[in-house]
Amino acid sequence: MKHNIKKPILLTFAILFSIGMLFSFVTKNDKLFAIAKNLDIFASLVRELDSYYVDEIDAEELVTIGINAMLEELDPYTEYIPEENSDDFRLLTTGEYAGVGALIGNRTGVNMILMPYRGFPAQAGGLRIGDQLLKVDTVDVTDKLTSDISRLLKGPANTKVFVQVKRGEDTLSVDLTRKKIVISNVPYYGKIDDHTGYIKLSDFTTNAAADVRNALVDLKSQGITSLVLDVRDNPGGILKEAVEIVNLFIPKGKEVVSTIGKLESVNMVYKTTKSPLDKDIPLVVLINERSASAAEIVAGALQDYDRAVLIGRKTFGKGLVQTTIPLSYNSQIKVTTAKYYIPSGRCIQAIDYSKRDENGNSNSIPDSLRNEFTTKNGRIVLDGAGIEPDKEVASKNYAPITYSLVARSLVFDFGNKFFIENNDIGNPRDFQITDDLYSEFVSWLDGKDYDYTTYVEKTLNDLEKYAEKEKFFEDIKMTIEDLKKKVSHNKEQDLITFKDEIKEAMREEIVSRYFYQEGVIESSLVNDAEIKSALEILSNATEVSRILTASVKKSQN
Repeated sequence: MKHNIKKPILLTFAILFSIGMLFSFVTKNDKLFAIAKNLDIFASLVRELDSYYVDEIDAEELVTIGINAMLEELDPYTEYIPEENSDDFRLLTTGEYAGVGALIGNRTGVNMILMPYRGFPAQAGGLRIGDQLLKVDTVDVTDKLTSDISRLLKGPANTKVFVQVKRGEDTLSVDLTRKKIVISNVPYYGKIDDHTGYIKLSDFTTNAAADVRNALVDLKSQGITSLVLDVRDNPGGILKEAVEIVNLFIPKGKEVVSTIGKLESVNMVYKTTKSPLDKDIPLVVLINERSASAAEIVAGALQDYDRAVLIGRKTFGKGLVQTTIPLSYNSQIKVTTAKYYIPSGRCIQAIDYSKRDENGNSNSIPDSLRNEFTTKNGRIVLDGAGIEPDKEVASKNYAPITYSLVARSLVFDFGNKFFIENNDIGNPRDFQITDDLYSEFVSWLDGKDYDYTTYVEKTLNDLEKYAEKEKFFEDIKMTIEDLKKKVSHNKEQDLITFKDEIKEAMREEIVSRYFYQEGVIESSLVNDAEIKSALEILSNATEVSRILTASVKKSQN
């Protein structure tokens, strides 16, 4: 009797299992058929357009547009990389390329050198910031896109390239030899004061961890007893480099980040594998709204282990991992394959791309759906919106006049003028804009266009526009006109009121002419609000301890 009962049960399970497998097989085949069908339709469509459309079409361009439009429905990080863009992609991931070693750009409609990198062909060959690009080899580049000029300047290492530039009234010709350019992830490091080291980490390309390690070893040899690691404006990069940087400060065998996706092959746990370089040195990490991806892994992991005090502003909130997959004809796709989770268990992804509103827009994760996690010491941290600092420092807002002077390249042009007239400025950290030099700048501005709209003027213009729409304008017309007269900006007065911030913009621009990128970073530290906050905290061990344990008490109240 028992035997008769078991047989139907086993038979039932076998039938259900077979149905499930069949359903799964059919579902998978249906999906593959749908993909194949639509790809065939797409290929047929392009062929027929190429044959029948009234005008000639660029089929390759149309297909690329179609691919990019399709990927836009997913997230901003899944992207198609055609063969012709592979060099640019390699630069982003490795920091290496062969060229002349200069940042170029367009200022007020003029293609020019914005920053030659120290020690590379452009700088060694005498090219300067502000040099206007006229020719590369035999190609006139005055009206070219900067991306096209960049491609012309790049090429195999040890090959020659001719560059013609205009400097002031002079036309100069330079023969350069392209070299392999390796851009350091640490453009500057040094001592802020007698005891505090500073490392600026700008990227996470290949060797980022080695760059940070080397900087830290050198700083420790100079006797530092505390450290500031700056990942502000760092867009992220290679995850492995982030893990190794965290490993410089925390013990071997600790989890730094885990990745979880649809495929088992992308589910990984990344742990520290080496003994730390210094697990005790008091540490501050500077973050802001443009710190993303790998930068957030470093900041978040160090926060989760209560190993560093985070100062600045909430980070970008990119908790997605991309994998590069080769396609046919040397093209590639960089596709989002997983989300990453830092040691507390939180994912800091701020935007949910899987859900869109009626307008097709993705939205930030609402506060009501954010979850609480705890750090090693029990401090409460939240997921779903980037990494929040332990101490917030508000962003600096510049006056409209400062924006105008910078955007119209007037500060830039004055920097060129000063460089031509002055051989030396001494130490970049000590250089200051004197009142006499500022007066010279103000006189130089006479007759130049740098008009702008103040915030109050813009508000009044908006009020006037809305009043006209809602038929209230005649009632308040005289009041608005009176207010406009009272708040009408006075450029001469603004040059006095906002002198300090304009001086700061001038100082960094002038320093860049003599000391390049490294000098700009070093000089900017002098009046940096986050640096000042970091020094205050690091000078007081009790304060560091309080910050890293304060939320424990707060959560118990």
